[in-house]
Amino acid sequence: MAVERFLEFFAASIANGRTRAAYGRAVGQFLTWCAARGLGLRAIAPLHVAAYIRTHPGSAPTVKQHLAAIRVLCDWLVVHQVLPANPAAAVRGPKHVVTKGATPVLTPAETRALLDGIDAGSLVGLRDRALLSVMVYSFARVSAVVGMRRQDYFRQGTRGWLRLHEKGGKRHDVRPITAPRPPWMRIWWPAGSRTRRRCCFRA
Repeated sequence: MAVERFLEFFAASIANGRTRAAYGRAVGQFLTWCAARGLGLRAIAPLHVAAYIRTHPGSAPTVKQHLAAIRVLCDWLVVHQVLPANPAAAVRGPKHVVTKGATPVLTPAETRALLDGIDAGSLVGLRDRALLSVMVYSFARVSAVVGMRRQDYFRQGTRGWLRLHEKGGKRHDVRPITAPRPPWMRIWWPAGSRTRRRCCFRA
């Protein structure tokens, strides 16, 4: 039963493939650590989880991710009556505060040079220039912009808006465009598909 519930945790409770892979590696390392010390699943106590976390050689974000994976797995096993209690519930991970993003920001001159360097003589070039323009304008994630459909540009009053679909199904309509239609949209929209439900930036 324990093996079945363990496999169900990864197959049924984690929808994102990358999260599933990361949690699988984290749990695998922890269970290997436990096995080297003769600890079975039901023998794991908060002291063991704390010792693993305190001696983990990874960076603070990595250690926090591993603790999160262990905690969520144990929660699942408690709910399904494999474990009597969650041994990771009371264990605290390292502090990690991000005060500055790691992604560099392009200057206006660099942005202009990047956009002007794209060949706009083809549909691919027009698409790439429009795609990068949206990203520069909105500071949105790549996946949110790539997933836009033509209906995700719409008008409210005198302003144009971009609708971005973020992680977890969240929708953001908070990107007002003051111009009636920006230059990148005037050029790319007629050139691309006119179907509202088609992707804006198709490959």
